[in-house]
Amino acid sequence: MIETRNKTKNILVSLAFIAFGGPGILAVYLPAWITRWRIPQDGWGWRSLGVILIVIGLIPLGESIVRFVRVGQGTLVPTNPTETLVASGFYRYVRNPMYLGVLSLIAGQTALFQSWALCKYLATVAVGFHLFVVLYEEPTLRQKYGESYVSFRRNVPRWLPRRRPWFAAE
Repeated sequence: MIETRNKTKNILVSLAFIAFGGPGILAVYLPAWITRWRIPQDGWGWRSLGVILIVIGLIPLGESIVRFVRVGQGTLVPTNPTETLVASGFYRYVRNPMYLGVLSLIAGQTALFQSWALCKYLATVAVGFHLFVVLYEEPTLRQKYGESYVSFRRNVPRWLPRRRPWFAAE
């Protein structure tokens, strides 16, 4: 009963973080403010590409919520991290699938709205993610998870996915 309650709480906290925290702010609210949700009438190809990239971006976000709660026994929120290192699912291919999902969402909106301002914003967010990961997240994860994170980091690339999944037993 307590474990189910904790999982439910972790799911709700993660969903709230996505909706009102980092991902929501970066991938929904700021792009909405930049574009005012004005979709150009021409350019069905750009609109189609945008929708595809948005759908692709939602997949790792949704999968990561479930994986962080079920496998990691925690949340997406940096102040309430997982109890165990999550190195399964998309994390067997790339260390930062959630960040890549958010970048895909913004890239999709860039195409959908055909917005140079969003293109510049996408580049800024990508640089910000990289600096955050290198300067804060990786040292923090190394400290928290020790050798298991060192092994994960050595075998799974930061941004460009592996062709084959990595298994911790490798």
